Amino acid sequence: MSQPLTTPGYLHRGLDDLFRMARGSPLQPECESFYFIRHGETEGNAKRIFQHAEIPLNERGRQQAEAASAALASARLERIFASTMTRAWVTAEAIARPHGLAPIPEDGLRERWFGDLVGTPSHDHDWRDSPPNGESLVTFVTRTQAGITRSLTEAGKTRTALVGHGGILYVLAPSLGLDITTEMLANATPLHFKRNGNGWSVTRVADVGARGDNVA
Repeated sequence: MSQPLTTPGYLHRGLDDLFRMARGSPLQPECESFYFIRHGETEGNAKRIFQHAEIPLNERGRQQAEAASAALASARLERIFASTMTRAWVTAEAIARPHGLAPIPEDGLRERWFGDLVGTPSHDHDWRDSPPNGESLVTFVTRTQAGITRSLTEAGKTRTALVGHGGILYVLAPSLGLDITTEMLANATPLHFKRNGNGWSVTRVADVGARGDNVA
């Protein structure tokens, strides 16, 4: 490709509270493994602003989605659950194509809604704060865990992928007893979660996007 599939990243304040909430209500899916993919890059990611639901992938994001699709082409996926926000849905459609699948909508995988902050800079936001007309942290964590649980329960033992957002991964990983790393947060980088004894492990299937957090 003519340019690297990267976007500069940053870290958010107040995430320790989110991680504690998620770890305090651990998820116990019955499946042995599943994939998670964050959506490809958008101009909102590049500009570090809170995004509206229908913001599309930019050119780099579309390339990232196709790269993720190629990386998972041999995974023999049977179910793909996706956030209904455009950036995640289009990424899921690309991933589903080689498997002859259509994504299954799951609103519980949508990014945290930041209400009146949409369109404003996100880089210095404290995630503990409740945005005006947006979701509180408790509401977001509870809603996300319910969406993950619904998806993996419906999937049963089938080979499954979840396509969502950086905020969803913030909840997912600690809910399975795992720490977040910047590599995990890269746009459109497929992650493989596998049961490991009584716990879980996660590995990157391919290094598609930026090694940084440009969530929301």
